Amino acid sequence: MVAQQDPHQEYQRRVWRMQSRVRGLMLGLALGDTAGAARGALPAAGPLRAGVSTQLACFTAEGVIRAMVRGQHKGVCHPPGVVLHAYCRWAALQGVEADRMRRRWASPLSDRPWPDGWLAGVPALAERRGSAPATVAALSRIEDPHSRIARPSRGCHALTRTLPVAVAGPEWAQQAGEFAALTHGDPAARSTAVQAAVLLRHCLTASPPDGPGDPADRLAREALEKGLAALPSRPGRVPGDERERLSAAFRAGADQPAEPARLARLAPDASAPSALLGGLYTAASFPGRDRFRAALEFAAGAPDGDSVACVTGALLGAVHGAEALPADLVSRHELAWVLDALARDLLVQIEDSPSGSEYVRGWDPHWWDRYPGW
Repeated sequence: MVAQQDPHQEYQRRVWRMQSRVRGLMLGLALGDTAGAARGALPAAGPLRAGVSTQLACFTAEGVIRAMVRGQHKGVCHPPGVVLHAYCRWAALQGVEADRMRRRWASPLSDRPWPDGWLAGVPALAERRGSAPATVAALSRIEDPHSRIARPSRGCHALTRTLPVAVAGPEWAQQAGEFAALTHGDPAARSTAVQAAVLLRHCLTASPPDGPGDPADRLAREALEKGLAALPSRPGRVPGDERERLSAAFRAGADQPAEPARLARLAPDASAPSALLGGLYTAASFPGRDRFRAALEFAAGAPDGDSVACVTGALLGAVHGAEALPADLVSRHELAWVLDALARDLLVQIEDSPSGSEYVRGWDPHWWDRYPGW
């Protein structure tokens, strides 16, 4: 006789699994960013510094939450505009065109400080941690119409900074492309961000496999394989040759894993397509739950190890969850608590709308101050 499952317990398991995987995505991308900058040779002790991809990913996650809050309270929202505002807050904290940013965003009729929101009070987000040239160049033109500020770039930050968008749900995949296109005008930057959002969403929602074999290895590879099959194929969205390159990178990871020369061929530069191809190859090469550290060390050996390791960490963290990440690395990362808070807040906003809406009073009186939806 088969025991009946308690629906409430099953629901609680699903909630815990999703929370763990979202935290894994956020923390994994940060550890990959840091490991890549160190070329895989992380120090044995002391704090681990965040990279610029991690800083920008924090503001993407915050911008998505604020876009949801705005939509619920105002009844209308253009998410790319809200996320562009988030990137401008990052730029102002960095000292990039700070006066121009304030003229664009700070209201002279309001006593509200700008930059606002809780991320503005995190010191590590104001530190210079590498360059994001296409993003900075575009934001420096913030007084121009939004449709004209993007540079003709396919640089990796169009991808790495948009990775958290996958948490918001499958309907947000195209928004990831819009967020990339805010600053990177090459169509490949937009399409790669969409592809990554689809792949990550399948990693976040994959069900543990049944049957023989190593369930952790199978979980990662099956999630990635299903994600590849789900990539949009309509003309102008994801060209067929892009899908085939991604599928070939996945098959190579499964059949000829962890070959440095192959990684260098798949990810030869600091572009968004290279970062996704290299990250996918590495994740398929090291699918096991206990291979996260080895995966980052291998990914860091790519010509642009920062971006490849960042994508690798996000994919494996999303499929295996935060508990699979090396505790000694997570505990030393300077933005671990920020990433953890953003991961939890993203899910709370999606599931429970703490600030309420235009017509419903919220249950958290401080949510609007943390994530003002204007």
